Amino acid sequence: MHTTALAVFCLFFVLVTLAGFWAARWRRPEAGIASLEEWGLAGRSFGTWITWFLVGGDLYTAYTVIAVPAALYGAGAMGFFALPYAIITYPYMMVVLPRLWRVCHRHGYVTFADFIRGRFGNRWLTLAIALTGILALMPYIALQLVGMRVVISSMGLHGEWPLAAAFIILAAYTYSSGLRAPAVIAIVKDVMLYIMVIAALIVIPIKLGGYAHVFAMANQALAKHTPPGTINLKPTQFLGYSTLAIGSALALMLYPHTATAVLSAKSPNVVRRNAAMMPAYSFLLGLVALLGYLALAAGIDATKDTSSAVPQLFLKSFPEWFAGFCLAAVAIGALVPAAIMSIAASNLFTRNIYGELTGRKMLPHQESNMAKVVSLVVKFGALVFVLWLPTPYAIEMQLLGGIWICQMVPSIVIGVFTRWFNPWALVIGWAAGMASGTAMAAALGLKSSVYPLHLPAWLGGTWAMYAAVPALLLNLGLAVVFTLLFRAVGVRGGEDTTDASAYIG
Repeated sequence: MHTTALAVFCLFFVLVTLAGFWAARWRRPEAGIASLEEWGLAGRSFGTWITWFLVGGDLYTAYTVIAVPAALYGAGAMGFFALPYAIITYPYMMVVLPRLWRVCHRHGYVTFADFIRGRFGNRWLTLAIALTGILALMPYIALQLVGMRVVISSMGLHGEWPLAAAFIILAAYTYSSGLRAPAVIAIVKDVMLYIMVIAALIVIPIKLGGYAHVFAMANQALAKHTPPGTINLKPTQFLGYSTLAIGSALALMLYPHTATAVLSAKSPNVVRRNAAMMPAYSFLLGLVALLGYLALAAGIDATKDTSSAVPQLFLKSFPEWFAGFCLAAVAIGALVPAAIMSIAASNLFTRNIYGELTGRKMLPHQESNMAKVVSLVVKFGALVFVLWLPTPYAIEMQLLGGIWICQMVPSIVIGVFTRWFNPWALVIGWAAGMASGTAMAAALGLKSSVYPLHLPAWLGGTWAMYAAVPALLLNLGLAVVFTLLFRAVGVRGGEDTTDASAYIG
């Protein structure tokens, strides 16, 4: 038991818990939080800095701090794909998201599935998008709890009750404060993460003999892994690496929790400024990734569970009080995205599943009350997933989540620029993309998402690529073919009820 580290950890956890409950009064409207827009999007009132912390806290999660270094610790250079995909994401964010924000703000849309309903007027396409978002979010929330459990266990505190207690705290302040709670905590979390990473990347390399020695030792350690790794990409990894970066970038901005954070901004200019400022987080991500190599060079033995590499590194390299601070930063990094993800899932269920299936228009306070309850159910489901199922299940399901989210690109990303596609064709393309992407991941035993696609010799033979990319190409191809076919036979799509002037910025 690391008593000092645990005491410091608990102190910071208590402080952010108090901040989460205080957030219920922060920028609270006079009428209270009585609508889904107020509870789930904080009244669309956040400016540039709050949105920056919120989106960053949303994308750079506890499991990012654990999993990205763990990927480098276990596989070497292939784990660095997270860095280019973040860089690719920001120009894409600059072009697509302000336009989506304008349409959603004009019509009071709370989710991207709301946008699909207005743009294409097809309830089945709306349900498909909403279900895809919830399916992808559930293992993502579970992974935040996995990251928290790894941190708690590293300090010698084992059993189910610490994680259950953290879940209850998270559920309570999310229920009372809505999106305001993770917005406040995100500021604290990001400051702590920057202190943690900068300190680690200055102090630990000095102790280990400098970065040249770190990279040399990491390369030697990776060569002994099964399969052997390296700090440089092998030629056979180029396509898998690049398609992972491109496919992950396409998916990142379509996750429902990203949509929730972006739609809480008060103007499209706030979204643009955030796209311009987000590379600061890419810089942080690159530094976080290097922790994996530091763990290898420091002789950390985490071959049975690579997720424990970073916590073990902190406990070995720092005084216990500062190790406790660092581990608190990682755990608090789980609270922000888990809260936003549960809010996003509850928004989707309330607006786009319950509302579509029942055809019933709820009053604003009824929507917010239902969303609050659903957010509790979502978090409880994630907790059950983590406590009663093996951890690899959550990781494997998350592999599928990225593949599934990519299948929303034709409907949302292309849909915000043109309504050329027939909505029924989009449903067919979506179904084919979901099925083929899932089949490719399942064929690999859900151990990897880089699938060896076997093509005829004249097309290059075998191409090892991220499964989401060929699934998305199939999705797009079928959407084009069936749109042309439906037009030829006179099958009409639904009505576009969005305001055309909202697309012009």
